[in-house]
Parts: sequence; structure tokens; C-alpha cells
Amino acid sequence: MGFFKDMAAMFKKRELLFISSSKEAEDIYTFIFEKHSDLTWQAGQYGLFSITHRKVKNPTKPFSIASAPSENVIRLTMRIGDHPSEFKKAMLELKQGMTIKMSGSVGAFSMQDNSPSLLIAGGIGITPIRSIVKQIESEGSQSGQPIHLLYLDSGQSFPYKEELDSISSRTAIQVTYLSSREDLNQEIDQFASQYKDSGKYFVAGPKAMVESITDYLQKNGIPKGNIKKDAFFGY
Repeated sequence: MGFFKDMAAMFKKRELLFISSSKEAEDIYTFIFEKHSDLTWQAGQYGLFSITHRKVKNPTKPFSIASAPSENVIRLTMRIGDHPSEFKKAMLELKQGMTIKMSGSVGAFSMQDNSPSLLIAGGIGITPIRSIVKQIESEGSQSGQPIHLLYLDSGQSFPYKEELDSISSRTAIQVTYLSSREDLNQEIDQFASQYKDSGKYFVAGPKAMVESITDYLQKNGIPKGNIKKDAFFGY
């Protein structure tokens, strides 16, 4: 049923009205759009977003929705470097009143049970995980199960750090900031040794990092079914 539901969502396109943009870090930008009243998504899912105000090469790209459903806006956060794609150049051109199109939402990168959970974000992979922790904050966790976020950023810019610290102070979500893979592996080992097969693992970030961490988890006895992945491709 999930496959057919995703396919149906992809065929439905909506125009999103641009509200504002901001800079999260040196090369990280956030774009906020109005949310249609009939648009729903699960925290952690993504959509397909299309540039409409001018012609660009490859006008449609997938992005995780960084906002939680409870926030009532669509928030996209992306890395835009010195030599951006035509798509990202067009994003920077957006002004109030302009629109983009969205199909979706889709994806299975969401928390659906009350298991002990380890959220692992690498760099811009924080976007779907921000959505998840914001929704947990909004709903309030009733399970009492531990939720630990490991945020790896070798550049130590940590977009959303101030907000994540605030969420951590008001909830039972623990946040650990890391700058090396060695430190990340140590934290994973601690969680895995404590919760073993009862834990769930959510890994989001660049494709190579996600696959590497997934391999590490499986080599350490974590069942494939306990791991959810959200890999980001560069464009």
C-alpha cells in the first residue's frame, strides 16, 4: 500500500507560495513556503520540487521537508556553494509572491513506533531529522523510550544547533555534536551495546556516509530491518 500511496502523491502537484529565505551557516540556506491546507506529510519525508519562474536544466529535484507538519509551513534547507547548479541559482532568485511546485510527500524515513531510537545526521542530513525532532517536541513523547541524536559535521558549522539545543532542553531528546567519524563510531557502539536489537537507527546525510554507517551498523550485529536510510546526492 505504501508504494501505491507514494505514486499517487507524486502525481499530485501543488504550487507553493514563497515567503522568505535565510542563511543558516556559511553555505546553508533555508527557504520557507506557505503550506496548502490539504497538504500532509510525515516528519522525515521528502517531496519533489520544481522551479517554475524560469527555464533551468533539470528543474525538478528531491528535498527533504525540514519542517514538521505541526509548523504549517514547508521549509527546505540546502547547501549552496560557490558554483551552484541552475536549480539552486533559481532558488536564490525567489522573491515574495513567487512560487515553485511540489509533488509528494513520499518516503519511509519516519518514526512509527516507540523503540529506543538513534538518529544519525551528517551535515545537511539534519534536514529530515529536524522535522522528526520538531514533531516529537510538538506532540510530546509518551513512550519514555530514549531518543539520541548524533550530529556529525566535520566543518563544525552545525546548522540548526541553537534550535536543537532548545528542543533538547525541553524534551528527553539527547543531542551530541561530533566532528570525527571515530567519535561517531564510539557513540554508535555505546547505544548499540545498550539496546542491541531493540534499537532503531535513522541515518541521513551524503550517500557515501550513509552507506558507510549502514555497513558499520550491520557488521556490528544491527539487523537490516532496524535501519532506515535517507541518502543525499549532490547537485
